[in-house]
Amino acid sequence: MQNRRNAIYTLLILSLVTGLFTGRAFFFNLAYLFGGLLLISFLWAWMSVRWISISRRTRARRAQVGRNLDEAFSIHNRSIIPKLWLEVRDHSDLPGHRASHVVPALGPRGRYQWYVETPCLVRGEFQLGPMTIVSGDPFGLFLSPRRIGATSRVIVYPATVPINHVELPVGLISGGDAQRRRAHFVTTNAAGVRDYVPGDSFNRIHWATTARKDKLMVKEFELDPLVDIWLFVDFSASSLVEDPSVQRAGRFNNIVPTSQDIPPSTEEYNVVIAASLAKYFIDSERALGFAAYTPHREIHQPERGNRQLTRILQTLAVARSLAPHSLAQMLTLETPYFTRGTTLLIITSSLDPAWVTEAQILSRKGIRPMCVLTDPESFGGPKSSAEIQALLRLAKIPTLVVRRNDDISAALEQRPL
Repeated sequence: MQNRRNAIYTLLILSLVTGLFTGRAFFFNLAYLFGGLLLISFLWAWMSVRWISISRRTRARRAQVGRNLDEAFSIHNRSIIPKLWLEVRDHSDLPGHRASHVVPALGPRGRYQWYVETPCLVRGEFQLGPMTIVSGDPFGLFLSPRRIGATSRVIVYPATVPINHVELPVGLISGGDAQRRRAHFVTTNAAGVRDYVPGDSFNRIHWATTARKDKLMVKEFELDPLVDIWLFVDFSASSLVEDPSVQRAGRFNNIVPTSQDIPPSTEEYNVVIAASLAKYFIDSERALGFAAYTPHREIHQPERGNRQLTRILQTLAVARSLAPHSLAQMLTLETPYFTRGTTLLIITSSLDPAWVTEAQILSRKGIRPMCVLTDPESFGGPKSSAEIQALLRLAKIPTLVVRRNDDISAALEQRPL
């Protein structure tokens, strides 16, 4: 295109110079023709990207690794001037996103639509847009870009693997599946109301129902043996080990995907393990809490239900191993939030023995720690994990070991060491 314009400029100058030397009107007319061609081409290219509106509709602003993000694009020519061609360039930073498109001729008031399915290969928060519309004149002399700065965000949750069973340590409070049995004593779980019978304690009377029914009603309680579970995920910078082939890019230091497998990084394995365990416990109707430094401190108090799972997945989606604190320091800082009888699942790749000492202190306080160790040696780490595993056995902390390329589902369903 630049060469074409240069050729027109050259012919324009030659026509003017020749006309000045010869005085013939033909060469001046020829110069006017070339000048008019340049002016008309420039105006045509400028008008080609004006009076155009474009919209993008994303089916959901949340996706998950392994699934597709669906988008629909629509472009509308709002003028009576036809558009010969349009090129839409998308500048989204979602890996593998190919929304750029060449739009064929648009007639007056015409519309055109296209659809894009993007497989989500990596977790994180990504920006959709901005976009640039490019068009030109029919002679191919000028290109006119127009930038559309509207943006939106999409968050991609980490992948999860199905888990059928996880063997938890036995705590001070009975644990297991919900028994759904009525209790003859007061518990923390009210199951319903019934008519008052002589001998019922007055502190069991449910006054609101009594007033509504105009007769004494008492609360019934259910024996629920389930204790709170906390997931504590280690995102300390000192515990990160990843294969040299792992590449990161973008504003949030996202991993550049090279395949559909989990990237060979202890950070990514810890995220998948935590997300899978969170889904398993929420589906099992357990009260689940979450704690991590991602690197910012994130605490979600124990709750049941999908809303808690959504919060945890959203935190894990943007978590990075950048925390300056060690795992031992993080456990010390968060000890006050763990109540007696709590089951604490520590997901880490740290080989620092100091955190095992902190876990022993928690155990003496009535908290039951359990470790899911992502073996850093299998990711190319310089030290063996045999020593930390021996310390965990001596401390009587149940441990599950996950190594690179392991079947995570099978590894988490094993009997703890």
